[in-house]
Amino acid sequence: MRLRESIKKAVSFIRDEHNSFYKGFLFVATIAIIVFIFPKQVKFKYEFQNLKGKPWNHENLIAPFDFAIRKTKTELRDEKAEITKNTKPYFTFENKIVSIKRSAFETEFEKNWKGGKQLKAKTLELGEQILDSIYDKGIIQPSEAIENKPDDYSIYVLQNNIAEEHELKDFYTINSAYAYIQKKLSEHTKRTDSGFLLPLLENSITHSIIYDKATTEKVLKQALENIAPTRDIILHDQSVISKGEIVDARKYQILESLKAEYEEQSGGSGSYKSVLTGQIIIISLCISILLMFLYIFRKDIYSNTPKVLFILFAIVLESLMVRISVNSQAFNIYLLPFCILPIIIRSFYDTRIALFVHLITILIISFMVPNPFEFMFIQLLGGIITILSIVNMHKRSQIFATAGYLFFIYCASFLSINIIQEGGMDSISALDFAWFGISASLTLFSYPLIYIFEKVFGFISDVSILELSDTNGKLLRKLATVAPGTFQHSLQVANLAEEAIYNIGDNPLLVRTGALFHDIGKMENPLFFIENQTVGINPHGDLSYEDSAFIIIEHVIKGIEIAKKNNLPEQIIDFIRTHHGTTYTEYFYRSFKKRFSGRKNK
Repeated sequence: MRLRESIKKAVSFIRDEHNSFYKGFLFVATIAIIVFIFPKQVKFKYEFQNLKGKPWNHENLIAPFDFAIRKTKTELRDEKAEITKNTKPYFTFENKIVSIKRSAFETEFEKNWKGGKQLKAKTLELGEQILDSIYDKGIIQPSEAIENKPDDYSIYVLQNNIAEEHELKDFYTINSAYAYIQKKLSEHTKRTDSGFLLPLLENSITHSIIYDKATTEKVLKQALENIAPTRDIILHDQSVISKGEIVDARKYQILESLKAEYEEQSGGSGSYKSVLTGQIIIISLCISILLMFLYIFRKDIYSNTPKVLFILFAIVLESLMVRISVNSQAFNIYLLPFCILPIIIRSFYDTRIALFVHLITILIISFMVPNPFEFMFIQLLGGIITILSIVNMHKRSQIFATAGYLFFIYCASFLSINIIQEGGMDSISALDFAWFGISASLTLFSYPLIYIFEKVFGFISDVSILELSDTNGKLLRKLATVAPGTFQHSLQVANLAEEAIYNIGDNPLLVRTGALFHDIGKMENPLFFIENQTVGINPHGDLSYEDSAFIIIEHVIKGIEIAKKNNLPEQIIDFIRTHHGTTYTEYFYRSFKKRFSGRKNK
């Protein structure tokens, strides 16, 4: 008996507290997913990104191991540019072309010669000597690689897989080769037929030194790959920086190198477990604080499991987005539209929740991104300006204005941080601002996302409510036409309800819209409701009290049917469903009671 009672109590407890158990499951599942998303590497404990040009305010830092100083992006870029500039183009000496042209010359000579044998031999010999002299030196092919280059510009010529360095002046061009032919023929006009040779030789010269683009690009690629990513070495136990020492450009790069090396080397099983434990704790704290905030300040949301699920889902989704970006390294982290989150949260909740959720999310994400202080500063300012611009989100066009404000605050905050850190704007490029422009533009996708989340989670946003409250909408226009008295009654109720709820401090827009639709069921039998009776005829006079009461009560059921047929949100249907409460149809109840009060066994 005691066991049965214990089991019953346990089942009863689980049944009564199932909502709390479900929230606990969501809490644990959210932490587990975000921890799984997080990179499992040790984080460098010193924050120094905002100390450039300032004194080192931490303790003396000693190198825990040997590490190389990594080159900056600017150094690597300049080195690559220098190598690209100085890489010599490669050309190939085409022996096959020379053989073909020489054979063609001899064939054409034999075919067209009409003179004597002695003159023929001397003329042919001269022609061959001139061709050999030209092709031994080579005729270089024009290309972009040597365009506008001086005569002493060096190139490499490949012949029999051996590359030799030459200057451009070592080769003929088509024009200089033709001039050479004319000169040589002019020196042998007496014993040879130079007039016969000139057109034959002209047709026999072509480019024999051909630009080898594939080899040039291969050599350049290899040279670029051979660029050393590091310079100099800091030895174990060597001082990296002392307290109070200025973090100049060199010290900053040493710190960056130490940070990268430290996070790469700290990857053992022991450190993995420690990192995992720390991540579980920090994420649990963040999610717990969020749930505490909801429990203390927004109990209506805390008690609504789908609303809590949506908030946690949004945080997980944004964390996953950041992890994918950090892993791919295909684009800058600032391209991601982080401020979509506060826009969407604000669409379904109030501004305080939107700001708090954005704050918690940015705190969590900052553990995955480089330069966390800079990231948090820029994204918090961006989230604040986003929320301020949509405090009263009644038009979809507000999202476009928000994108503009967001782009401005991104650029201004990024610019100010870089000026403080770098002492100028030399390190800033137009691409940095392009990332912010793309990110601000991507916030426009919050519009379709709001619609999707409305359908998936059964929510309703202020923008959708505003669209529904338009009296020129299909359903309200029909109500105004079929039951004009009811329409006017609904407008008056909407005004009164809006004013009342405004003073209470809830959602005036939702209440007003619900009031506009609360009596749409009267469209089925408009004349049975006094506000639509304009000719002084009351059809209830021909009905029993029971039938009249049924028609009055039935307009609630009819209203729900009409609302569902027109795909009105459940939040609006609730106004129709509950606006008569559980009371009697008072007039007909009293009339019935008055008429039949004298009867026995009533």
